[in-house]
Amino acid sequence: MSDFSERIEKELVSFLPESENENVKTLISSMSYSLTAGGKRVRPMLAAEFAKICGGSEDAVIPFACAIEMIHTYSLIHDDLPCMDNDDLRRGKPTNHKVYGEATALLAGNGLLTHAFGTLVSDRALALNGAEKCAKAVRVLAEYSGADGMLGGQMIDLENEGKSVGADSLKIMDIKKTGALMVAACQLGCISAGADETKIEAATEYAENIGLAFQIIDDILDVTSSTELLGKPVGSDNENDKSTYVALLGIDECRRISKELTEKAVNSLSAFDGDTKVLEDFAYYLLNRDK
Repeated sequence: MSDFSERIEKELVSFLPESENENVKTLISSMSYSLTAGGKRVRPMLAAEFAKICGGSEDAVIPFACAIEMIHTYSLIHDDLPCMDNDDLRRGKPTNHKVYGEATALLAGNGLLTHAFGTLVSDRALALNGAEKCAKAVRVLAEYSGADGMLGGQMIDLENEGKSVGADSLKIMDIKKTGALMVAACQLGCISAGADETKIEAATEYAENIGLAFQIIDDILDVTSSTELLGKPVGSDNENDKSTYVALLGIDECRRISKELTEKAVNSLSAFDGDTKVLEDFAYYLLNRDK
């Protein structure tokens, strides 16, 4: 995982667009600022690991892994904007709009969104995966990042602000807002490797369960952690008057549910013939993380 993390940082930069126009260079700089700001790189790693356990190649899945991280990064840029969560800090650094201004940050997010799909059908992606797999990858990423996926979850989140909603409603929101891109990442890895539908379904089950557990742990950390450790403001859910699992169920019950979801995720990996230890360990890492 460490070697892959080092590689993905370099690969992300290699896929960024170039321009001789000074104004466009500012836009690309803004895109790069957030794309290279660090983070766990959860989604690229998931894509790579599922490709690996399905017999695929790391080289082939790299464009797919970079595309999913571009989508994730654009969502963070937009999520931090004043019209959304209005956050000043992300990954320990000033948010994009604090550095480049709100309008440029908006365009940077749009740029990463658009460029992600170009990356999926880049010459490199086509050469390593073939047109059929690339087309399938475009469809999957569009589905899980769009109105019935991540964006839909964000819309539900906005509509829920200031309202008292139950845990079931939060689950629906988080399956879309957080889980959808994890599902897309796992499916993209399977697609790159040419996996069958049974394995894609198992990968989806894994992703949905760790995605929901991830969000519940995030809610816990928003209450128990610090801004210095997380690299982003804590207590923002309470300040934005959002319903959370912790507020509804308490920390102990949240930890119990997260553990149960993690076990389900690990059990789903029995559908694969390859070595799943990294994915098993990763699920437990997400469960026990402190940042």
